[in-house]
Amino acid sequence: MPKITAKTTLGKILELKNGSEILHKYGVPCMGCPMAEFEVDKLQIGQVCKVYGLPLKHILEDLNKS
Repeated sequence: MPKITAKTTLGKILELKNGSEILHKYGVPCMGCPMAEFEVDKLQIGQVCKVYGLPLKHILEDLNKS
């Protein structure tokens, strides 16, 4: 899998072995949102982190380790 960046979509992240666990670890609210199901391939992790004030740098580090 290519390196995960701020422009990587949640859909691509969810394809990772531990992607869902890491997003839950940081409290990414999109995972529990019913509308996210329709936008998961459009939502970029950088956008989500900006909107919700999540630590993008730490999330990317964890995702790229998995």
